Amino acid sequence: MIFILTVLITIIALFAWLSAAKKVRQNNITFRQMKTTSLLILVVSGIVSLTQIFTQVPAGHVGVVDFFGIVSDRTLPSGINLVNPLARVIKYSIQTKEHKEVMQVLSREGLTIGLEVSVLYRLNPDSAARVYKTVSGGDYENIILIPQFRSISRSVTASFQASALYSSERERLGASIQDEFAKTVGPRGVIIENTPIRNVALPVQLTEAIEQKQRADQESQRMEFILTKEKQEADRKRIEAKGIADFQTIVAAGISEQLLRWKGIEATEKLANSPNTKVIIVGAGKDGLPIILDTK
Repeated sequence: MIFILTVLITIIALFAWLSAAKKVRQNNITFRQMKTTSLLILVVSGIVSLTQIFTQVPAGHVGVVDFFGIVSDRTLPSGINLVNPLARVIKYSIQTKEHKEVMQVLSREGLTIGLEVSVLYRLNPDSAARVYKTVSGGDYENIILIPQFRSISRSVTASFQASALYSSERERLGASIQDEFAKTVGPRGVIIENTPIRNVALPVQLTEAIEQKQRADQESQRMEFILTKEKQEADRKRIEAKGIADFQTIVAAGISEQLLRWKGIEATEKLANSPNTKVIIVGAGKDGLPIILDTK
């Protein structure tokens, strides 16, 4: 509409300028002023008309060209683009956006769980024209994305046990929501990047029961560790005792009566050769060994 209006103004200004140019030869001041004014209007309207054949698409956006109901499948990239001045350009953001939902959902057991989950999404640039043609007003977020996100989050959570969401299963829940959501809205031109689970609020009774079970498991593991340690210590002592017994058996097997008698004779000779004063009674000891008495 602006282009058509500026073109009409340009044409009118052109005729006014030509008409004033003819009359100005008569040295009429009124026509001279009319000529100047019409020339100024002609230039301004002409510049405005020329700017209508260009459009600027912001960074992170694409443009969809609608020419009286005929939508081009080719989207306009970011920057300055040459377009039909009579066409309308609808600009869509293809940047990553976040939508967060806080909802009450049911688990597999039928327990009510508070779920806080987000979705990171963006519009597929190649699908912008199709979204504009198939979605009312092109508002795919409120018509397609958000309702489906709520529905899928509830249906997927219903397949998980509430107690499982207290642990690492929370990550698997987020991945399941993302997969199901991508299958649903992907064909409609929306790319799902991630669906992180921000928080899971379980019922108080269930939370307490889970914490008690975890404490019991930790205590059981501690006792199992103590028993294992005591068993290892008992095995160590048993092995040590067996080694001592084996040593004593080997030593006892190597000591004979003749060896002991010989050692006794060697000890008697050493004492006899000692400078200390002593009395030796030969043959008075057990097994015929001499008895040595100190005289001091």
